[in-house]
Amino acid sequence: MKKNNLAFSLILSSLALSGVAQVQKPTRIKGLSVTTAAPDPAAEAKKTASTQVKEGEFEYVADQFADLQVLRYQVPGFETLTPKQKEMAYYLSQAALSGRDMVYDQNYKHNLRIRRMLEAVVAHYPGDRKEKNFQLFMTYAKRVWFSNGIHHHYSTKKIMPEFKPDYFAEVLVKTSAKAKLPTRKGQSVEQLVEELTPIIFEEKVDAKRVNQENGADLIASSANNFYEGLKQEQVEAYYKKLASEDKNPSEPVSYGLNSKMVMGKDGKVTEKVWKVGGMYSKAIEKMVFWIEKAIPLAENAAQKQALTLLVKFYKTGDLKAWDDYNIAWVKDTDSRIDFVNGFIEVYGDALGYKATYESVLSIKDLDATKRIAAIGADAQWFEDNSPIQKEHKKEKVTGISAKVITVVTESGDGAPATPIGINLPNANWIRQKHGSKSVSLGNIVAAYDHVKSSGKTLDEFAFSQEEIDRAKKFGVLAGYLHTDMHEVIGHASGQINKGVGTPKETLKSYASTLEEARADLVALYYLMDEHLVKLGVMPSVEVGQTEYDGYIRNGMMLQLNRLDVGEQLEEAHMRNRQLVASWAFEQGRGEVITREQKDGKTFFVVKDYNALRKIFGKLLAEIQRITSEGDYEAGKKLVETYGVKVDEKLHKEIRERYAKLNSVPYSGFIQPKLVAVKQGEKIVDVKVEYPNNFVEQMLDYGKNYSFLPDEN
Repeated sequence: MKKNNLAFSLILSSLALSGVAQVQKPTRIKGLSVTTAAPDPAAEAKKTASTQVKEGEFEYVADQFADLQVLRYQVPGFETLTPKQKEMAYYLSQAALSGRDMVYDQNYKHNLRIRRMLEAVVAHYPGDRKEKNFQLFMTYAKRVWFSNGIHHHYSTKKIMPEFKPDYFAEVLVKTSAKAKLPTRKGQSVEQLVEELTPIIFEEKVDAKRVNQENGADLIASSANNFYEGLKQEQVEAYYKKLASEDKNPSEPVSYGLNSKMVMGKDGKVTEKVWKVGGMYSKAIEKMVFWIEKAIPLAENAAQKQALTLLVKFYKTGDLKAWDDYNIAWVKDTDSRIDFVNGFIEVYGDALGYKATYESVLSIKDLDATKRIAAIGADAQWFEDNSPIQKEHKKEKVTGISAKVITVVTESGDGAPATPIGINLPNANWIRQKHGSKSVSLGNIVAAYDHVKSSGKTLDEFAFSQEEIDRAKKFGVLAGYLHTDMHEVIGHASGQINKGVGTPKETLKSYASTLEEARADLVALYYLMDEHLVKLGVMPSVEVGQTEYDGYIRNGMMLQLNRLDVGEQLEEAHMRNRQLVASWAFEQGRGEVITREQKDGKTFFVVKDYNALRKIFGKLLAEIQRITSEGDYEAGKKLVETYGVKVDEKLHKEIRERYAKLNSVPYSGFIQPKLVAVKQGEKIVDVKVEYPNNFVEQMLDYGKNYSFLPDEN
């Protein structure tokens, strides 16, 4: 019992230290900027490695525009690293940023040219910068930077400028007198304008980066740069043939993960592999350079092996080397520094084969990790007591490593918008045989909690004062635990029946939505379980009740603010949340969950939390069955029936209610900057700067981490 009380006290301590439980509004000081110029590097090395900012003096909000907010986060604990660890972190940070160009090009084949055009204008435009049209141009530029391209980072719809094509042409012509624009060889500025105008301004040209509309050709109608000259049926047939030829189907290769597929003029399909000497070579060479500098500084043999295998993967493009790297990475559980890097998430491909570049450099939060580790250590209990069918349970849950991390640098698909939890690797067979790592991004979550509004959204959309009071008391902890359970237990639970292919093969475009729903349901089911109280990670099931209120509220209403009226849901996580909430509402309508009207406003109210838990368990069992058996038709029906269509009348109401709150639905981050303090050529210390200007950071990245040509 003492152990349980200690675990819970550690949660409260970590929340209080981060300010999560106490700070309602961000406090700011103007113009916070830290410099590292030092006439005496040796003396500078004696100082603390990270710039210390007193609690209450850090400016969390840096910028707000369109539907976006740009925040900042701190890196507590960096100063406790050894000089060797700091140097290693510096090299890996450089490696992470060096791959940034790739995600732009993966998202859309014209993105790099457009980004460089925007950079040139923002840096050198000689005209009136206070004029309204230029301010609209700046908003467009910032939106493109935020989304790593011209399609919205979440909805994947093309971002439409609010200025006119004529003004665009005028700006480019004026800028060309001061700076070089990304014209093709022999191309005039006027020809560049002519080329880019339909790409940027015509809504129907490459309208969606990822199209998930039922009945559409999901490859031909998606604007991402993963396929060229191909149709959906050709891609599916190609990878089905490769899978059938796999000599070891129990350990399937992640075919297509690191390549662009092209249909040649001769009618033959080729794959342009992302590797040294292949596609994206210049960026990958830079990444390899920095990783190789980090390898001799590895904290232990396991970390050294993992980084060495990562380099091998980048040099060869061999997906077997990628599997070897992931296995080695999972086994490295003792290192303080961790480095997620590679072609990882497949949400950007409607069929789930191609992965975007992503990198997260972090250090372990030693105190906060005790909470999430307590959950991971009991993974077998959660698996054994799951409501899913016995044959779909793992007899032995293997090697779940769970921790809270402090993010140092994010890049690629992980920035500026970032996840708050990560569970890797994605290959099911590696997870089953070798285990997985589950992490909660502690300092990211803390930053989000610092800038939460003072209850305005809660006051507007919660039905009763009881809901509001409970959310204010337990909401932060409920969010932490949902993320922990989703990542640590949810994604690691269950198994696929023997002889059934991977979800991307069997469930196709619905695989991501169903997997996120499955992980959410695991978390929801156990958040009302006394076992979490016994573990000492929550004080009572009121935490679960808080999360049930919030999940139904968000899935049925709040997330609709992210859509324009008339749109349907296409993003996997949004589909997942509505699927779970609306299915539960239908199952428990009138008794378990009610739809209420008060003062002309709509509310969804949970009446019976224990009954709702049973409903969540029932849906979890069905989605696990669909996944385990590869039941495509059942998965498709579930998603299309409950996860796609939007109640337009309710949607309009939600948008109107949100408009009065002056809040934005999306947030992302400016990255801290690691700066090497040198004595001659030797690095004697590494410091953390906290930039506070989003535009300046984007221009700096464009100048210092841009290695790929405009076309690849």
